[in-house]
Amino acid sequence: MLLDFGCGPGRVAGHAGRALGMRIIGVDASPDMLALAREEGTPGAEYHLVADGRVGGLADACADAAMCNHVLASLPDERTVLEVFTEIHRLLRPGAPFALLTTDPACAGIEYASLRVGEPGVSYGPGEAMPVRLRRTDGTWQSVRNHAWPVETFPPLLEGVGFTDVAQHHPTPDEAVGVADPEHVRSRDWSAERLRPPLVVTTAVKR
Repeated sequence: MLLDFGCGPGRVAGHAGRALGMRIIGVDASPDMLALAREEGTPGAEYHLVADGRVGGLADACADAAMCNHVLASLPDERTVLEVFTEIHRLLRPGAPFALLTTDPACAGIEYASLRVGEPGVSYGPGEAMPVRLRRTDGTWQSVRNHAWPVETFPPLLEGVGFTDVAQHHPTPDEAVGVADPEHVRSRDWSAERLRPPLVVTTAVKR
């Protein structure tokens, strides 16, 4: 079972489940997002509501792996980040892997093909409000407000709730070849992404 903590409308979870051959447990704090995820129709998937930092109806150690994609950007303080890490740790079996995908606030102001994190020349501390621009599929841009979480924040928090073997990696577009949609990979130059990758994957293992 693959746990997607903060599954949103379920598209990423569905893709991951098909690619890895795993059943999905999707959890989210938004009932509306869970309704969309159920409409996605991923075979064998189940979805649960997160309330007050806990997922009701799920036993300890019920998941074989977990991922959490771009969820922390909506969290304003360390307490809520710790709640997420603690609940993921509870739901994973011992020895199970966890992957966390976030943007890197150290890349503030760099213009990427479909993203700009923060403002040029500005440094952002943990939990600080940070503007993000996202490019829509029609080429227009959307501005949203996120919370910055510098990548060095995560290892001590993860270790503090019981994870081990914490590592971090900045993936490049070249690593997407053979994994992502080939047409999307070829659609842009990705030169800025190659020079200074804007995303970081933090991995850990439940003790």
